[in-house]
Amino acid sequence: MRRSVIIAGNFLLLSSALSWGMSAVATEPVRFDLNSGHADAALSSLNSALARDPGDAEAHNLRCRVFYEEQLWDAAVADCEAAVRQAPGDSNFHLWLGRAYGQKADHISLVAAYKLARKTGAEFQQAVQLDPRNADALSDLGEFDVDAPSMVGGGMGKAQALVPLLQAVNPAAAQTLQAHIAESRRDFAGAEASFRGAIARSSYPAGAWMDLASFYRRRGRIDEMVAAVHAGAALDRHHGPALVDGAANLALAHREPQTAILWLQQYLASSAQSEDAPVFVVRAQLAHLLNDQGDGLAAQQQLAAARALASGYRVQNAGATR
Repeated sequence: MRRSVIIAGNFLLLSSALSWGMSAVATEPVRFDLNSGHADAALSSLNSALARDPGDAEAHNLRCRVFYEEQLWDAAVADCEAAVRQAPGDSNFHLWLGRAYGQKADHISLVAAYKLARKTGAEFQQAVQLDPRNADALSDLGEFDVDAPSMVGGGMGKAQALVPLLQAVNPAAAQTLQAHIAESRRDFAGAEASFRGAIARSSYPAGAWMDLASFYRRRGRIDEMVAAVHAGAALDRHHGPALVDGAANLALAHREPQTAILWLQQYLASSAQSEDAPVFVVRAQLAHLLNDQGDGLAAQQQLAAARALASGYRVQNAGATR
């Protein structure tokens, strides 16, 4: 689940609220609902805000992010486009529009995805131009350049040029981008070294360990993957989103299902929930694991809890990770 969804940060969210519409008082409960996965509650508040002021850019951006969590890509795109129309100078709004375009492109036909892929890169570029120190925008643009062919605006050279810019604002993210560049070039030793460099520089090393674990899984180094997820989990004393990534890696590798279940349960019981790992998506992932272990009743309870939080979410492929 991890890299599709990199959260922008509470400070930027608060700054946007003060600049573009919804007051900090109005934004705070919506932000809580967004982080705790109360999608229906957040939508109710945002729908009311937009009924009062259809031009509220911050409300459109937040509603886009709720729809993004629910994987309702058309609705997410519409609201993020509205946010950008109302506040074209906000770097963060362009970032989220790029993310919405990118996810929609991943879920439509190849021909239609071509145009959206170009728009995805253009929005990330615009986000960086508006705020060259927006680390999330630099990271997302770099990941786009690594993954996208030159015909839609990507390219390894472009990604490499972003590394020093990212290094200046977030050294750990720069190491992660360098790792993905090296991996795409099949320099696997260099990729591993850069993933380890990200761990050493990260303010949230648990998450960086899970990135290394995902790399090991992609390379078929499953025993090392298992060791890496346990190293990350041991550092995540608040039981944050890294546990969700660790559980997803274990599930995809068909290893230690009971550990994966425990980590998801710990995340759901924690105060470290985040839109980076939407609670209703995690409950759906937990339901899959429980069902695979023969506990159909508990699985149905988790699915019911997920639907109670986000009635628009359709359970599908829960647990995917890069």
